Amino acid sequence: MRTRYRIERRALLGGGTALALAAVPGARVALAQTLDRVSFQTNWRAQAEHGGYYQAVAAGIYRRHGIECELRAGGPQQNPAQLLLAGRVDFIMSNGFQALNYAREGIPFLTIGSIMQKDPQVLMTHEGNGINRFEDMRGRPILVGAAGRVTYWPFLRAKFGFTDEQVRPYTFNIQPWLADRMAIQQGFLSSEPFAAISAGARPKIFLIADAGYENYQTTIDVSQRMVNERADVVQRFVNATIEGWSQYMRSENVAAANAMIIRDNPEMDQAKIDYAVRVMNEQGIVLSGDALQLGIGAMTDARWQSFYNTTRDAGINPPNLDFRKAYDLRFINKRVGLT
Repeated sequence: MRTRYRIERRALLGGGTALALAAVPGARVALAQTLDRVSFQTNWRAQAEHGGYYQAVAAGIYRRHGIECELRAGGPQQNPAQLLLAGRVDFIMSNGFQALNYAREGIPFLTIGSIMQKDPQVLMTHEGNGINRFEDMRGRPILVGAAGRVTYWPFLRAKFGFTDEQVRPYTFNIQPWLADRMAIQQGFLSSEPFAAISAGARPKIFLIADAGYENYQTTIDVSQRMVNERADVVQRFVNATIEGWSQYMRSENVAAANAMIIRDNPEMDQAKIDYAVRVMNEQGIVLSGDALQLGIGAMTDARWQSFYNTTRDAGINPPNLDFRKAYDLRFINKRVGLT
């Protein structure tokens, strides 16, 4: 990158004319340092849950940190981990389960920060139907997606005595739930409840994280090679991302970022975005726990140990897994973005 910059600068300015041009208004543009280009793959279509990344682009935070960041929206046909494995993207959005998979399979990727301190996965039923605790759901049918059956479901099974016989397929359509006042289904805090409210229902929400489910969510994952070879770029990307999230969660000049989200996902609108930001703040999805002292993106050895133990005890991960290979704390916990 630096070699290319020197060649371009020499061709543009030509030897000894550089000093003369430096005094000319606008010449700084020609002499400006080349930005480091990186790409970041999200895990789904653009939404408020990605807002901090969009804010870092829209507000010029990445560029201020010397980075040109290309945000790539995910979708149902994309697998971010496969894109990272193929070297087609520099960073991906993922979660703690995926990081433990890296360690278990010996894949040279790792998590370097977690934007969400609480996983926003919920179970949702109707107000006033007598289901007031997780324990009240024992023996009742619960609509669960395929991914949920191998992530949070084993935790619920071990914690509350749920059984696999309760599981019914969730097709990401809330109409069956709307038609049955006793129905229970999975959802994301900022998504299915909003759809239910918009349809005139009164959903009752159970945040699985509040039951002790310590999965890190909306993580930043990267290859070990990039950490080794471009640690400075990685650090600047993480710092800029955290600053973007700090602004976004405070709704600080975020109109341009929200416009970008709506542009990249026509199914999104301002009402959905406003609801998502409100409930994420109310429930401490981004700003709670370790993030309040260490800054957004915080992770700790103790919590990784606890989460691994939970997955091990639930039969998801094997005993004696070297879970510390799943993550690296060097780029976070620096109180970036705290006011």
